[in-house]
Amino acid sequence: MLSKTRRPAGDVVAGKWKSLILWELHHHGTRRFAELRRGLPGVSEKMLVQHLREMEEDGLVHREVYREVPPKVEYSLTEHGISLNAALAPLGSWGTERIRRIGAGKVSVDDDATVRR
Repeated sequence: MLSKTRRPAGDVVAGKWKSLILWELHHHGTRRFAELRRGLPGVSEKMLVQHLREMEEDGLVHREVYREVPPKVEYSLTEHGISLNAALAPLGSWGTERIRRIGAGKVSVDDDATVRR
């Protein structure tokens, strides 16, 4: 098994929700936490917070805190996050073509988000 320092791309996208967060921010732009959560049905608040923190640490997401009452926090993609989205686009296209080829009914997702045929 490779060490973390030898798996930089895999570590950044690991996690059930990270690619979906990237997609949501790419297609909808800057989002507040509640907007992100509504756009990702099934994600828990704890998991969304965890993934957003990791993505911020990895330089993929920018977190802007507005000092007002009530507090306002917005999330957006950084240039690094935009470039990762572009790198993942061919994988998304492959998945779309796979669904077209074998049929959506033959593609299932289990609780660990592992797609299998």
